[in-house]
Amino acid sequence: MPAHESTTTSLMVPTGAEVVLRVLEEQGVEVIFGYPGGAVLPIYDALFERKTIRHILVRHEQAAVHAAEAYARSTGKVGVVLVTSGPGATNAVTGLTDAKMDSIPIVCLTGQVPVPLIGKDAFQEADVVGITSPVTKKSTLVRDPAELAPTLREAFELARSGRPGPVLVDLPKNITVSEAPLPPAPQKSAAAPAKESVDEAAIARAVDAMKKAKKPLFYTGGGVINAGDEASDLLRELAKRTGFPVTSTLMGLGAFPASNDHFLGMLGMHGAVEANMAAHDCDVLIALGARFDDRVTGRVDGFSPHSFKIQADIDPREFGKIIPSDVKLQGDLKATLKALLAAWGDTKPSDLSAWWQDIAAWRAINGFGYEQGKDAKASIKPQHAVRRLYELSKKTGRDTFVSTEVGQHQMWAAQFFGFDAPRHWLTSGGLGTMGYGLPAAEGVQVAHPDALVIDIAGEASTLMNIQELGTIVQYRLPVKIFILNNHYLGMVRQWQELVHNSRYSQSYSDALPDFVKLAEAFGIKGLRATTLGELDSTIEAMLAHDGPVLVDVHVTEEESCYPMIPSGATHDQMLLGSGKVVGGAELTEEGKRLV
Repeated sequence: MPAHESTTTSLMVPTGAEVVLRVLEEQGVEVIFGYPGGAVLPIYDALFERKTIRHILVRHEQAAVHAAEAYARSTGKVGVVLVTSGPGATNAVTGLTDAKMDSIPIVCLTGQVPVPLIGKDAFQEADVVGITSPVTKKSTLVRDPAELAPTLREAFELARSGRPGPVLVDLPKNITVSEAPLPPAPQKSAAAPAKESVDEAAIARAVDAMKKAKKPLFYTGGGVINAGDEASDLLRELAKRTGFPVTSTLMGLGAFPASNDHFLGMLGMHGAVEANMAAHDCDVLIALGARFDDRVTGRVDGFSPHSFKIQADIDPREFGKIIPSDVKLQGDLKATLKALLAAWGDTKPSDLSAWWQDIAAWRAINGFGYEQGKDAKASIKPQHAVRRLYELSKKTGRDTFVSTEVGQHQMWAAQFFGFDAPRHWLTSGGLGTMGYGLPAAEGVQVAHPDALVIDIAGEASTLMNIQELGTIVQYRLPVKIFILNNHYLGMVRQWQELVHNSRYSQSYSDALPDFVKLAEAFGIKGLRATTLGELDSTIEAMLAHDGPVLVDVHVTEEESCYPMIPSGATHDQMLLGSGKVVGGAELTEEGKRLV
């Protein structure tokens, strides 16, 4: 056969690398976050002249997953990651674990050594499936080119369906360079979509309890956001019709407007006094897409001890895992909220005036209170810095997204930055991953190029993935990095102060970089505020700049984050900054030591 005929024939059958990209296009993928290496070079070569998929070159594979997480969280789409074999794949494990804990839909494509070399300690070989299976919904090694397209299609379906989460596909190099079949995608049925099923008897029991409630409370979580924007709209309507107050987990912020009078704020270890006291004293607790995380419940046997508990979740494994529920509403949360609204109907809200009076009294305690000096030379309280950032960014009228790192600044951001819409708050909840916020901000900015994207950060967490400043510059992402710099691992210091008699073992950093010079070294505008008089003008300069900015805000070093529920305590045993115990309940011995 002449050479030109052989070439023509080979071009008619795609390689595995081409199949990968065609399936991604078929799935509507527009962006990949990745880092190349030898095992995935065939895919990168196939990507070279493609115009349909944009690739963002991160500086570390962990950052690729965090960026994809935030892209997914802020858009509702599946985030896609492409990394090489061995260390490329193992560097992604932290991000995959983070996505699993927070139910974020990710498809991670990893390179692998050729199939014949697997198990022979080849260069950059790692048992990626074995390593990642516990932290993904599914991890699959493709051993046959015929398995490639079906495996990739299944990965996307699995990532986005049910309770979302990360799925990994491990791609040996010989699979991506070999010819591979690309069967047509399965046709979706043209028939009417199946009716969203709900347990009508369980809905009836739930609504009956809600109608009889004297002290009801909606306890909402990240599952409301994962269920789509319509679920947030339905939640608002349900709160309006019932007149019930609403509280939220860290991951659920934005599902219900912070500016709504019915919103009590975040509950949990560093939650609002009114939210925690309402959770403790309520007689009917309606948990919507929330998993009773230990940072929310405090001491499990004392959590909401007087309430009839209604739990709605898409994942049946969550029922009774931590807190027993009296009514279980399993299924898609949108369908559940629609059914609750239908069953409630035109019922007039009960007289909850006494309950709202209790809530008003708890609000008056002002658990988030702090004392900010008024002199222009006064040191900056971190709470005040976040509050002014919120107020000044709101004045811009821009669509604003906030990512955070992990620590005290994360809690202050949750306490003092209000969110009125879902998908605008990006944080690491379940895993608590330092280094999440900076790559998350770049992922959000890629998804929303015209939005105002701010990473509220601590100096220690910022350094975890500081190399991503290079990605921000390369792709001209106008991300704003707002560092609350107290020289400490702040939350570690706070616990050392309260629990370990102020023995600050390895929690102080006295060799920090000059963040302004560091930003400028990357080609980013650097600003600094060290006193109260400099704060507002520095924030305004940051917001006015049309490119990326890093702001180094020097805040009071030994400020602690309150309220705080001590370990082993209940929601009516919160500590305030003054040392006062809210509720006056008897503390555990550990709680007494903290006071």
